[in-house]
Amino acid sequence: FLIREIQQVLVEIGDKDPSFIGSREWIGAIELSFVLDKLLGASCKIINVRSGDELPEKCRELAIHFETQGTPVMIGGGVLAYTLLGVDYNEASGDCAFLILDPHYTGGDDLKKIVNGGWCAWKKSVDSKGRSFFLKDKFYNLLLPQRPNMV
Repeated sequence: FLIREIQQVLVEIGDKDPSFIGSREWIGAIELSFVLDKLLGASCKIINVRSGDELPEKCRELAIHFETQGTPVMIGGGVLAYTLLGVDYNEASGDCAFLILDPHYTGGDDLKKIVNGGWCAWKKSVDSKGRSFFLKDKFYNLLLPQRPNMV
């Protein structure tokens, strides 16, 4: 979908004022859940975390999501956005890594360029130098699209 189409849907459902169309205002996980529901009939689960420090605590729940639903997860926090494609969760140690795709990539479908450029990579919540990938002073909303239940 084009950004303008997403903005139009948010105006049509009454979530945003008409001045939102064409603006550069943030479209977060909550708004995207409204759009997926309206355009595709897809329901979504939302996980809220108060701090980036809490994201590793959700790793087991995210692993279950990928096993049962298999859909990418949108992560929005502050003015940052990521697409989560998977998690590597060690049940014994609780260690977790996140397979992150940066949704701001605008090049071609060149996998080597995407990986070598760091646009898609495994990220630990805290790297070997002690730097946090997810910010401690930001909240995050995680959007987990649900597959339709078939009878």
